[in-house]
Amino acid sequence: MIGFLLAAVVYTANQGSAIQLKLPDEPHLKAVHVIWREKTVPAFHAGAAWTTILGVDLDTTPGEHPAEALLTMDDGHVERREILIKVVAKTFPTTPLKVEERFVELGKADLERSRRESKETEAIYGRITTDLVPEERFIVPIPGVAGRNFGERRIFNGQPRAPHAGADLHAASGTPVHATNRGRVVLAKNLFFTGNTVILDHGLGIYSIYAHLSRIDARSGEIVKNGQIIGLVGATGRVTAPHLHWAMRVQGARVDPFSLVGAAP
Repeated sequence: MIGFLLAAVVYTANQGSAIQLKLPDEPHLKAVHVIWREKTVPAFHAGAAWTTILGVDLDTTPGEHPAEALLTMDDGHVERREILIKVVAKTFPTTPLKVEERFVELGKADLERSRRESKETEAIYGRITTDLVPEERFIVPIPGVAGRNFGERRIFNGQPRAPHAGADLHAASGTPVHATNRGRVVLAKNLFFTGNTVILDHGLGIYSIYAHLSRIDARSGEIVKNGQIIGLVGATGRVTAPHLHWAMRVQGARVDPFSLVGAAP
């Protein structure tokens, strides 16, 4: 929902969602950047507006949160526009699950590996690249399959763990997995918790994650097209059955991937 209050633009978003910002074009406007949660996110000119996508983490405190648009004019001076994002609370269920004990009580080697891999992936999510942008609409990586479980507070073998930061798309092992949008492959390998995993960078700080694959069909560094097959559904890593764990990070925020479906700058 968008409203205008003098120079302020007001958006409303649920916890754990992506929101698309559109700011009207102005004469002599050369570039637009949005400051959100201490990150600078570029916007791109599309039609009669400048647009970008921001992420509201699932643990963001409900209430009003300020953001700011920096408008750079062709003579070099910068103007500011106030943006207000109203975050609405959302209730997430709690689900108990039974998995292999080694994925709950980690041995020394597995603990060290998981910590190393966590640092690696968090470093990826912290980057905001500007050399590509999602030019097409985001799609569901397994056509026709509805996802669930985003934001669930999970209890593995009786022990609470971090909220589920993706959606589970249930499909038979070997089902093709398609890229949700055009992007660069920034990771394609086996990880301890998520098994065979692919991460795509779509620009603007938007990353898509595809986990538990039985096979990886993407190479690190390559540019994949929207809808290109990047792997097959499997049951690698910490799982209870074959499925695709599909997740999205937007400027590091954990968001429901379905909140991006249909969006495109």
